[in-house]
Order: sequence, then C-alpha cells, then structure tokens
Amino acid sequence: MEPDQEEEIDKIRRGLEAYQATGTQLVRPQLLALLAEALHIAGLVKEALYVVAEALSVAQRNSEHYYDAELYRLKGALLLVEASEPALAQAAAGGSFEAERSRRLLIQAEECFDESIKIAQRQKARSLELRASTHLARHYQNQGRVEDARVLLSKIYSTFTEGFDTSDLRDAKALLSEIS
Repeated sequence: MEPDQEEEIDKIRRGLEAYQATGTQLVRPQLLALLAEALHIAGLVKEALYVVAEALSVAQRNSEHYYDAELYRLKGALLLVEASEPALAQAAAGGSFEAERSRRLLIQAEECFDESIKIAQRQKARSLELRASTHLARHYQNQGRVEDARVLLSKIYSTFTEGFDTSDLRDAKALLSEIS
C-alpha cells in the first residue's frame, strides 16, 4: 500500500470513529462502503470484504437499505478480485481445494451482482442497476459468456435517454461495443 493510500484510509477511519462517537448510525453503511472502496483500491481485499459485511449488518440491524444495491455490487467486485488472486487462479487449472474455492468465490460474486440488480430494480435505482449490470456483464465476458453479457447490459442501457456523459454510462457503452 502506498503512503498516500494509507493516509487516506486512516482519515476515513478517523472520520468514521468521530461520526460514531456522536451516537448516530444514520448513513453508516454508505460511509463504510467508502472505506471498503478505499481498501479495495489499496489492494486490501480481505479487509474490504470485512467492512462490506459490517455495512450490510448495520443496514440490516437499522433497517436502512437504501445503499444495499451498491454494497452487494462492491462485495461482488471484491469477491472477483479474491477469486483471481494468483494462488487461486494458478490452482484453478489443477482441480485442487484452491480451485474449488476459486469457483465458489466466482459463484458468490455472481450472486452478489444478481442481488444488487434485484435491489436496484425494486428501488427503481437505474444507475445502480446499470453499475451492477456492467460489472456482471464484464464478468460474463471474462467467462466467455459474451451473449449473456450483451443481453444483460443492453437491456438496462437501452432504458437511458440522458446522462450519457456519466462514467457509468460511458463504461457500459464501451463494454457493449467490445461485446457486440
């Protein structure tokens, strides 16, 4: 981890501690997601997964579910990174315990993306649905499931009529171009 990343993560942690000291739990899942994203960028995947689990637990305990779609998307992305760690990826060809663990992580990641999409659809949060669909479509592409990726992503992408300069829509369009 780079010194700047460590400093930024420490700032987020201190901010969370100060926020928690006020006694409020409101928006804590979203704040924990920011910490998990920072940990993910720094390559601390296991710690980021722990933080996402905490965020989902807090959301469940407080019945605060507005950020669940994003939390499940993030968990899916982290599980994909964990599944592709060199030791697991190398073992995947050999049929070992590690290969089985890698396959389970990939299945769990897909389940997280599916859950994220379902939650976003229930909440009518199309941007979050697009973001999760883009992640799942990219995963499908990496698995050689190009038609599944194209169908999934084009379905949500086609519902947008504006905002095409946003990073999520640009990412989705670029991926659609790759798989079409």
